[in-house]
Amino acid sequence: MKKPVFIYSEDMLRYKFNEDHPFNQLRVQLTYELLRSSGALEDSQIVKPRMATDEEISLIHDEAYIEAVKKAGEGTLNAVSAENYGLGTEDTPIFPGMHEASALIVGATLTAADMVMDGKASYGFNASGGLHHGFRGKASGFCVYNDCAVAIAYLKKKYGVKVLYVDTDAHHGDGVQWAFYEDPDACTLSIHETGRYLFPGTGNVTEKGQSDGYGYSFNLPVDAFTEDESWLSLYETALNEVTAFFKPDVILTQNGADAHYLDPLTHLSVTMNSFHAIPRIAKKAADRYCGGKWIATGGGGYDIWRVVPRAWSEIWLAMNDIDLKGSLPMEWVEKWQKQAPVTLPLTWEDPDKLYKPIPRKQEITEKNALTLSKALHHIRDYTKNT
Repeated sequence: MKKPVFIYSEDMLRYKFNEDHPFNQLRVQLTYELLRSSGALEDSQIVKPRMATDEEISLIHDEAYIEAVKKAGEGTLNAVSAENYGLGTEDTPIFPGMHEASALIVGATLTAADMVMDGKASYGFNASGGLHHGFRGKASGFCVYNDCAVAIAYLKKKYGVKVLYVDTDAHHGDGVQWAFYEDPDACTLSIHETGRYLFPGTGNVTEKGQSDGYGYSFNLPVDAFTEDESWLSLYETALNEVTAFFKPDVILTQNGADAHYLDPLTHLSVTMNSFHAIPRIAKKAADRYCGGKWIATGGGGYDIWRVVPRAWSEIWLAMNDIDLKGSLPMEWVEKWQKQAPVTLPLTWEDPDKLYKPIPRKQEITEKNALTLSKALHHIRDYTKNT
């Protein structure tokens, strides 16, 4: 019987800007070791990634940009060119071997995609991926190459499939949306914190695609301080209705963990209850509509100690129909507590009173429900009239 595959190599940790940067791929190792300590990840399920070729990366990125990234990583890109390509900024500093580290992350997502599409795995997970802000010719928001966008283009070209991209990162999946904004065979669904206060400022409900792609871009910009009940209600309703409408051949999910209350870069109030449910709802949709073809990546997530390892482990647990509750493995807690600057959680769940009650809860919930209605009105009208 086919099993899910977990794409992993310590080389993934080479995608590292500097010691003080909020984007820290140690979270991938923390997730991997948490799953190993929990007995939920077998040796036979671990697959090493390959590096994406320049030709594969150029399915989305300009060749001149790829060359610039190579030069940047070698220390030979001049400052003016670097700035034009979004490299060497505060968000996306240059680091040695930048191209190779970035191409490996793209290759890891493509490895997962091939194994799922070729029938060698039931599902595929690349926790190091989800770099959804990268543009055709520019780095943005901690992202050099956009592995999600490359994977969608790769799936369309190699397998001739329709791809549904689902993004639950607190930041809007702008790079992926714009790459396929005119494409009727790639549908994007993003639930994120409103761009009024948060990078990248896009993802408005009115962004629905254009030309042949009109009606295949869906955005759910939720209000700051949104909690589990409202977040999950919007996500599950939208995913089910969009999937039924679009009828994809495969689902690719980007699983940012930065909607969590403890995340330092966002303003949402989501807890582990949502991160337990999100992948299980995605799996159910993939099983129902795509014959189980589901590829998952990581994404944002900047509380790397208390949030990301548990949230991303839930994706893998969902893929394997494992439900872990209660205590985390003490060997994992004891090992990493020595390095962690915060007290690590001891359980898979968050405490019931993680934060004080949100005074605007009803107002936020009603506002989000209205957003959902606006985002889905055209497919609801279509369904009503057919």
